[in-house]
Amino acid sequence: MTKKRKKTRNRRGMQVVTLCISTTMVLILLGMVVFFVLSARNLSAHMKENLTVTVMLKDSVSVNDAKLFCRDLYHRPYSHNIDYISKEQTQREQIKELGSDPTEFLGFNPFPATLEIQLTADYANRDSLKWISKELRKDSRVSDLTYMEDLMDKVNMNLSRISLILLVLAVLLTFVSFSLISNTVRLSVYARRFVIHTMKLVGASWGFIRRPFLKQAIGVGVLAAIFAIIVLGLGVYGLYLTQPGVMDIVTWEVLVLTALAVLVFGIVITALCAWLAVNKFLKMTAGELYKI
Repeated sequence: MTKKRKKTRNRRGMQVVTLCISTTMVLILLGMVVFFVLSARNLSAHMKENLTVTVMLKDSVSVNDAKLFCRDLYHRPYSHNIDYISKEQTQREQIKELGSDPTEFLGFNPFPATLEIQLTADYANRDSLKWISKELRKDSRVSDLTYMEDLMDKVNMNLSRISLILLVLAVLLTFVSFSLISNTVRLSVYARRFVIHTMKLVGASWGFIRRPFLKQAIGVGVLAAIFAIIVLGLGVYGLYLTQPGVMDIVTWEVLVLTALAVLVFGIVITALCAWLAVNKFLKMTAGELYKI
């Protein structure tokens, strides 16, 4: 009798370990999808804010006037960052690139002073740029402005496609993970189906019967979530060691939200699967239990 109990206990222990391992693997995949979805949002904002509008100033604009213009633009809602590039700095950069000094045969510096305006992510689109450029051209200090409209459209279009693909992948993976965890939990509950029926016969309520199964499922979900978070954390740390600049996109907010999402997924999915599996066997009669 003791050997039988020990064998049963060992079998249950292996079932719990199997459930924990399978849930951990699923949560790692879910966590990766959540991580990439959140990072894609930051990547979108980062790329949009690196798109630049170049404003060329008239030769009559002094350095002080240009700096006052910069200060005014900083208060505009579409300005993320502004760099003032003087005529002399532009000249030095062009000499370095061309290998010759055009002032030697022109007799004057032909390059204008410019303002490099990096837009906030919300304004880095075609519609916003139309009224921004119209507003800037009205200023008497501006001679011309340029921006890469085609590149901006391509960036926005590609980022929209990536976001849609990640969203579809997240939905599919959530469905698949629920199915996998549900099957594993159902097998664990199946091994104790006759215990459930016996408790019904002695008058135990459904809530009382479900409680230990739910506690075990939630415990496994929390443990699997912790393991998954550790694995994902090590992956992010390895990425940081090889690409330190990635932390501009992978913020602490992304890491915390990913960890919370994994923990919530782990608890909700395992608890829901246990609830459904136990309810299924609670509804069965003794004859039905022997047939499955």
